[in-house]
Order: sequence, then structure tokens, then C-alpha cells
Amino acid sequence: MTNDQNFQIEVQRLHKLTVYGRWLTVILLWISVGFLSIWSLRREIGLWLENFTWAAVRYGLYFHRWPTLGLTLCLAMTLAVLTWQSRNRVLGLPQPEKQRLEQQVRRIRQQGPSHFLWKWVCKGSQ
Repeated sequence: MTNDQNFQIEVQRLHKLTVYGRWLTVILLWISVGFLSIWSLRREIGLWLENFTWAAVRYGLYFHRWPTLGLTLCLAMTLAVLTWQSRNRVLGLPQPEKQRLEQQVRRIRQQGPSHFLWKWVCKGSQ
């Protein structure tokens, strides 16, 4: 394998780590903020399950602003990561993002084993 092929493999590994990192962030948000928000809305959710109306949902969310904000944050992050990943799969990586990943791989290579991502990005190519 040539050095250029190794470099592209390392860029792909870094991109994969970025995808995993974003999904891990979404999962942690749902486990922490999402769970607390749903727990705070448990009485309203019980009422919605008994007699569902959009007005009940609207007022339940309106009068419980912090849980609503938490759920909005979780949903927004989930949709943002889904959109980002779908765009990358359908259209490929945009050139600025590809250049950013390449620059980051160069920095990881330059720093060597002391960089915390080195063993996941570069170690297998050596």
C-alpha cells in the first residue's frame, strides 16, 4: 500500500470516529436530558395517554418549559446528526469537511502516539 492510500484510510477512520462520536453524544443526551425531561412530564404523558388532544400536548409542553427545552434539544441533535450523516452518505463528504479531516489526520500523525486518537486512526496503518 502506498502512503497516499494509508492516508485516505486514516481519513476514513477519522470520519468513522466522528460519526460514532456524534451518535454517542446523541445517545448520552437522550439518556440524561431526554430521560429527565420525560420524567418531568410523566403526569402530562399519563393524561395524554388517557385522552389525547393536541391542545393537551400544547399546554402540557407550554407550561413545562424546561422539560420541553430538553426534549427539543434531544430531538434537534438527533435530526441534525441524521441529516448530516444522510447527506454524507448520499452526496459524499463536502470538500471543506474532507480538507478538515485531512488536516486533522496530519496533526495526529505529526504528534504521534501521544495524540489520544493516534491508536484508532494511525496505528493500524503503520
